[in-house]
Amino acid sequence: MEDASATKAPIAKVADKVSGVFVPVVITIAVITTLVWLLAGQNFAYALARGISVLVISCPCALGLATPVAIMVGNGMGAKNGILFKTAVSLEETGKTRIVALDKTGTITRGEPKVTDVLPAEGISEEELLTMAYTLEQKSEHPLAKAVLEEAQSRELKPRMITDFTALPGNGLSGKTEGSSLLGGSYTFIREKIEENGEKMQQQAEQLAKQGKTPLLFVRDGKLLGMIAVSDVIKEDSPQAIAELQNMGIKVVMLTGDNEQTARAIGKQAGVDEVIAGVLPDGKESVIRSLKEQGKVAMVGDGINDAPALTTVSYTHLRA
Repeated sequence: MEDASATKAPIAKVADKVSGVFVPVVITIAVITTLVWLLAGQNFAYALARGISVLVISCPCALGLATPVAIMVGNGMGAKNGILFKTAVSLEETGKTRIVALDKTGTITRGEPKVTDVLPAEGISEEELLTMAYTLEQKSEHPLAKAVLEEAQSRELKPRMITDFTALPGNGLSGKTEGSSLLGGSYTFIREKIEENGEKMQQQAEQLAKQGKTPLLFVRDGKLLGMIAVSDVIKEDSPQAIAELQNMGIKVVMLTGDNEQTARAIGKQAGVDEVIAGVLPDGKESVIRSLKEQGKVAMVGDGINDAPALTTVSYTHLRA
């Protein structure tokens, strides 16, 4: 908010330029008015009063003050309603927005995913699958990892020691435990790491994705342990907020790193105009750039540095 208040909007720069010409012109007119009344035979006090009247009536203060005050009030009202503008330029450009890009997790959805299905591979028990998943996910900060941890803890399972832990943004996780290598992540990422044929698991993953669930696969030493499906429920008022944006003539796009089928299932429930799935975190900026070629874009949910409009804590407050 401090940054936004300290920056100047384009319209403020225009006001400064106008003031730079308007102020000396008004002062000149006031002086001429005073002189004219003096030449007309009026006393100095009378002439000065008329000159001051010209200054008061034509006061250019509004040009210099109105825009900064409007920016300050706009930022304050936005913050009160849960909307934070990055800069004064963002505040001005928001009125010209034609496309809104919404992040899925935590913006359209609640951001509180839960485990819905535990599907171990042949010869693997649910407890073993969940224990290995718990072991790998315990160091992850992703919301989906939290869902796996909660499920494992509810079954009173204990994680094993994990070493060489690595998070692979947009793909999954890797690590080692008790001399075995563990991998976990999306089907797209895992399918190339599996030694045996995973056709059955692929079919199950596709079916779960069509239901709007996110399938997470886990592998130990190249052998499939199984799959855990996680689902995140959309916010109750997401469809209404999206519909109101659309009624304003704004195209609503959903950005997510989820697979295509899961993303489309969520997008259909929310009522968005377009779904862009499988986008890695470092690829969202390029997507925003391509959308900007179609019109002004507001990115809601993720702090994309180049997205020119707004980042919001609770996007349902956009109705304000």
